[in-house]
Amino acid sequence: MKNTALSNIHEKLGAKMVPFAGYNMPVSYEGVNAEHETVRNAVGVFDVSHMGEFLITGPNALALIQRVCSNDASKLVDGQAQYSCLPNAKGGIVDDLIIYRIEEEKWLLVVNASNIEKDWDWIQANNTVGADMKNLSEDYSLLAIQGPKAIEAMQSLTSVDLSEIKFYTFKIADFAGIEHVIISATGYTGSGGFEIYCKNSEVAQVWTKVMEAGAEFGIKPIGLAARDTLRLEMGYCLYGNDIDDTTSPLEAGLGWVTKFTKDFVNSDNLKQQKEDGVQRKLVGFELNERGIPRQGYAIVDADGTKIGEVTSGTMAPSVNKGIGLGYVPTALSKPGTEIIIQIRKNTVPATVVKTPFYKA
Repeated sequence: MKNTALSNIHEKLGAKMVPFAGYNMPVSYEGVNAEHETVRNAVGVFDVSHMGEFLITGPNALALIQRVCSNDASKLVDGQAQYSCLPNAKGGIVDDLIIYRIEEEKWLLVVNASNIEKDWDWIQANNTVGADMKNLSEDYSLLAIQGPKAIEAMQSLTSVDLSEIKFYTFKIADFAGIEHVIISATGYTGSGGFEIYCKNSEVAQVWTKVMEAGAEFGIKPIGLAARDTLRLEMGYCLYGNDIDDTTSPLEAGLGWVTKFTKDFVNSDNLKQQKEDGVQRKLVGFELNERGIPRQGYAIVDADGTKIGEVTSGTMAPSVNKGIGLGYVPTALSKPGTEIIIQIRKNTVPATVVKTPFYKA
């Protein structure tokens, strides 16, 4: 089990630690609902240093990224980021990721912790253009400072105007006394804020100064459990739950990051799938009665026939309802459609809704 550079700090703060993607990670501190509300209403900080970072450089860096990623990275300029996915050769998804254009020949790919080795091998296998690749995952830490008070709480720590860093853009600047930190207006919560990339040797100082600067704004450390409820309220996919090696990006509602203006791995087959139409779709649903849908619960029709499965589900703190994501036949994917969730021995009616579930 690996530790992040901050594991000792989390333990001293009384975090409940759990194994996650091979790392010893804080799942909660004071409880998921309280931590969730801290991020929705104020500001919280997550240690997500288990995530993977690959540096792709050289004159053929963009060519490699265009080959392995579904979105069109050629649209980016320096200082912009882009959400994308890595399609596999069979129609599924190797991983979802964020692409950062640092310079014309210098790019950063940020991937899921559980897929670091798999992603590295996949990109390397497709690197027929000789792009330079470095796996920085073991050397870098990542803090997500999220919530509506993030800009105000963190402004004293940097010389750049945080309000000018727009969604999915970033600056490389001073932060918390450290030079050359990536300050990225990205996140996984839907409540705004930043993600801070720095070296492992620097992150303890950054954490300390973040907590000091945020104290008057009610900043608190937040665990992975609240990260999950926050992202689910936004309808964001989680790799391993809602998308995986068997789910098409078009089925998963990721057509918006699947651009057929260029060739990429399996693009011809995915283009054909788009023209033919998919047989199933990932939908959001809300329970019409009390209950908590969980991953793996069956979705059934009025006759009790299984038509799909819950991929993610929870009792959503901000909307006070049982919500979830799951794949259903395309004919049943329209918002307003009634479906049924099998929760143990009970059948609970639910309604397909448009995501996000939470609207600020």
